Amino acid sequence: MKDKQPNKSLQHAVSFLSQIGVTMISCVFVGVFLGRFLDSRLKTTPWLLLVFSLLGVGAALKSFFDLANGK
Repeated sequence: MKDKQPNKSLQHAVSFLSQIGVTMISCVFVGVFLGRFLDSRLKTTPWLLLVFSLLGVGAALKSFFDLANGK
């Protein structure tokens, strides 16, 4: 039974790291996609892309710190 414990902690660490990666990438992707979409609709290129990209990065950093703190 003791042999399974390190393997379980390794799986937990890998799943935690992959969750962080997927969450950060998806936040930035949504920001970029939304910015490009609104820029094409409102003809404000590149301003909304820049704003929503930065908001996506901010959301990614906030979610990273929330995951790291266990919230």
